[in-house]
Order: sequence, then structure tokens, then C-alpha cells
Amino acid sequence: MTARPPADPSAPAGASRRAAVRHDAGAVRAGEETVADETPVALVYNGHPFAVMMATPADLADFARGFSLTEGVVERIDEILGVEIVEVARGREVRIAVVEARALALRARSRALAGRTGCGLCGVEQIAEALRPVARPASIARFSAAALRAAIAAFSGGQCLNAATGATHAAAFAAADGRILLLREDVGRHNAVDKLVGAMAAAGLRGGDGFFVVSSRCSYEMVHKTAAAGVPAIVSVSAPTGLAVDLAERLGVGLAAFAREDRFTVYAGESRFI
Repeated sequence: MTARPPADPSAPAGASRRAAVRHDAGAVRAGEETVADETPVALVYNGHPFAVMMATPADLADFARGFSLTEGVVERIDEILGVEIVEVARGREVRIAVVEARALALRARSRALAGRTGCGLCGVEQIAEALRPVARPASIARFSAAALRAAIAAFSGGQCLNAATGATHAAAFAAADGRILLLREDVGRHNAVDKLVGAMAAAGLRGGDGFFVVSSRCSYEMVHKTAAAGVPAIVSVSAPTGLAVDLAERLGVGLAAFAREDRFTVYAGESRFI
């Protein structure tokens, strides 16, 4: 087994320094480069393994809370009784204590995820489970083009891990005026959203008061997690998928994509944008 490299104070949380040889216009230089960490993270509820996701080993308590909420393991943050993060031989084990009724319902679902980076649905056993219902956000909030532009302009400035590695996705929660209130990063785009949702819950932020900004393409599951968090709109710097557009339209979630500098394209929930 390859030993995990020791923590490097010169690298940001979730990254490490690795030996590398750079070839640049004929010049060759040996040194070190900062790379994003990726490790198996096992989510264990009341002693029962539920999912293993490949993730960046930072903000894992946020990840546990957000995953629990967006995946319907719990409905409210107070149904999570505690989170313990344990370093194991080949990754991290996140031990989550939930109220017993939720633990029993979870075991009845018999869902075993073997997630890969950026593939939050990998391992789902049935199509019905992959496309399970989600509630329509209750918020009536609408957001101006100026707010979207402000959030897009500020978005990259908060991505410290990606600035160091060039390898991570980000998800941010913006206030109605476009101010970025929270941002989380991960090698997996779904994980970044889950970390953000968990951080919002811990901070007591209401999803209905703002919108999400994400660095990746906007997939079905990204819209699903947005709605599960009660957030009425999602803005992506990249493209949406057809299934994401269909779900957003059905749920009344505003979906804007190709959001860069002074432009964006609205694909669903046009009434959410003013």
C-alpha cells in the first residue's frame, strides 16, 4: 500500500505537493507541483455503511450534512445528531449519527453507492431511485441580471483550491444582490454542492433567499440537489443537460448557463430572473 504523503503547510487544505518535471519550450525543470487530493470517503449512518464517494478530503463535516439533506437521508438538519471523521488506511470514514427513524428508513432503501468523481448517480440500483421525486422550492425569490453578473464576477476569486491546482469544481451560494456568502470546492461537482448545502445548514442560511453558482455543467442531479436545498435558481458557467432543463422547468427552478462575464443564457424558470 502506498503511504499517504504528510500534510504540507505550503499547500491549501485538500491539496498536497508532489514531485514533477516540467517541460516548457525545450527547458526541463524538476521540482514540485500542487495537486488536488482525492480519496475514498465512506459515509456510515448509525454504524451501517451507505455510500463511498471519491472526494477531496476537506470540509467533510459539511459534506456529510449536505449529502444527508440532498439525498433525502434526513429532512432537517436537527435529525443529524453528530458527525465524526475518522482517518482510515486508505481514505476517510465519516460516521454520521441520525435519529433512529431515519436510519431505519435508510436501511430499507437498500441503496449502495460506489461513487466516482463527478458521477453522483453511479451505483444506484434502480432507475426509480435515481429519478426520485423532489419538492418544488417554496421560495418566490427572483434575481436581477445585475445580481447574476456580480456573483459570476466574484465567483472565481473564492476558489483558492482550484487556483492552486486547476483541478476542482466549486459551488457558491449568492445572496439576492449577488454577494457570495459561502463557497465550497471539491474534485467532484456534486460533492461541492453537497459541501455547500451542509455549510449553509450549519450557518443557518435559508436556501430560498439566494441562488447557487456552480463551475461545472448543470446536470440533472445538480438541479435535483438545488431543489432539495430549497434554492430557487442555479447558475452554471458551463452547459446544462436536457434532463436538467426538464427538471428545472417542472420544479420552477431558474436555470441559467454559460454564465461568463456579462452574458448568460436562461434555459428554464425564466420568471425567476428579472
